[in-house]
Amino acid sequence: MPRIKSPHLLVAESGADREGHGLRRTMGLFQLICFGIGAIVGTGIFVGLSDSVAQAGPAVVVSFVLAAVTCVFTALSFAELGGAIPVSGSSYSFAYAGLGESTAFLVGWCLLLEYGVSISAVAVGWSQYVNELLHSLTGLQLPHALSAGPGDGGIVNLPAVIVIAMAAVLLVRGVRESARATAAMAAVKLVILLAFCAIGFSAFKDGNLVPFSPAGLGGIGAGTTAAFFSYIGFDAITTAGEEAKNPRRDIPVAILVCMGVVTLLYCAVALAAIGAIGGGQVAGRPAALSYVVNQVTGSTVGGGVIAFGAVVAIASVVLAVMYGQTRILMSMSRDGLIPRVFEKVSPKTATPVAGTLIVAAVFALPAAFASLDAVMNLCTIGTLAIMAVVNIAVIALRRREPALARSFRVPLYPVAPLLGVGFCLYLMYETGWTTWIQFAVFLAVGLLVYLGYGRRNSTLATAGAATPDATDAVLQEA
Repeated sequence: MPRIKSPHLLVAESGADREGHGLRRTMGLFQLICFGIGAIVGTGIFVGLSDSVAQAGPAVVVSFVLAAVTCVFTALSFAELGGAIPVSGSSYSFAYAGLGESTAFLVGWCLLLEYGVSISAVAVGWSQYVNELLHSLTGLQLPHALSAGPGDGGIVNLPAVIVIAMAAVLLVRGVRESARATAAMAAVKLVILLAFCAIGFSAFKDGNLVPFSPAGLGGIGAGTTAAFFSYIGFDAITTAGEEAKNPRRDIPVAILVCMGVVTLLYCAVALAAIGAIGGGQVAGRPAALSYVVNQVTGSTVGGGVIAFGAVVAIASVVLAVMYGQTRILMSMSRDGLIPRVFEKVSPKTATPVAGTLIVAAVFALPAAFASLDAVMNLCTIGTLAIMAVVNIAVIALRRREPALARSFRVPLYPVAPLLGVGFCLYLMYETGWTTWIQFAVFLAVGLLVYLGYGRRNSTLATAGAATPDATDAVLQEA
């Protein structure tokens, strides 16, 4: 039988008053919404927009909507599970309760890829806009050797390392400080993007939207896959389950509000950019939003403001995504599936200090030296697989735990989660067979790690809790 951990046991263990589990509930609904926006809005729109436009042309707006639809169905599932199982493990814990330990470990393995590549890629995008900001303010730029890795013709991407280090320091200090910083940065990025829309729409020309879909449906599909990366991060809200004041109520609300705000914002920014100067000038251009403002206003001042907003926005993504990564690792460590060092929480700061520093060190290396283009599709397919599993976990838990307290229920069940699975599979198909082969190899390595370490050291196995009766006993003890 699969090793399935009861949702009640997951919740009981997360709230147990013992060494290494001393997180504090300090985040309210407003902080969670800001945290979600901070995790989502960043490189995907400030840097990745040009890649999506290169695939779909002006029809990138449709691509953003399709990517949002894919995420919305899964967001509904995350909202239900986040309210029912408010723990730090997010989709890893949801898979543990719904589908069993081996699936949960592979989900955690994919989360390492999703969050790790996101942290590194976002840090690299931050470096681009730091240079743009310096150029706008002083006319100077950092030497290419110190602002790009060897794969991009440089030596080391120093700004990328710096932003990861700054995020780690802030996270180590405490979740209250991190939440305040994220809220402030979220407000700045929203104001900057709304100002961009105002500037872009002031120069809007209908002719710039023609031809609307130069690459046809295939281009829209490819653009949707590229645009999907812009939405990665909304699931990080559920990693705050043990630090939210009222997680059962606030986590579902925060997820749905964030998805609505972000989707409207992305579509407006894409329309404003293309309508102002045309898709051909936006496609494939680094720091595209700054370029659009410079072209419309005829001055570098506006572009400098956009670059400042991007620097703030992308830094907040690094902070929020790194937060989510450390909390998921903490949950996996608590379950014995990875080394125990990741579950240790400082009694002084109520944060996993060692885990945070390890994450920062590990993912600063690819940000500094590696070109991440080759693994972006692998990150995308891994994220889509996680989302599909979460949708399936909703169905599994509805059948296995019908009496489980749920503060939010997925509407149109089971159609909505099944549609979520379908959209995820479609976008996974669009990544291409080469990516599928890479993903199969990646999963095979993860399975070997689980069989070699996780399965033998699992607390669920060592406690003899693999059966329902034993699980009840462990639950009573917790």
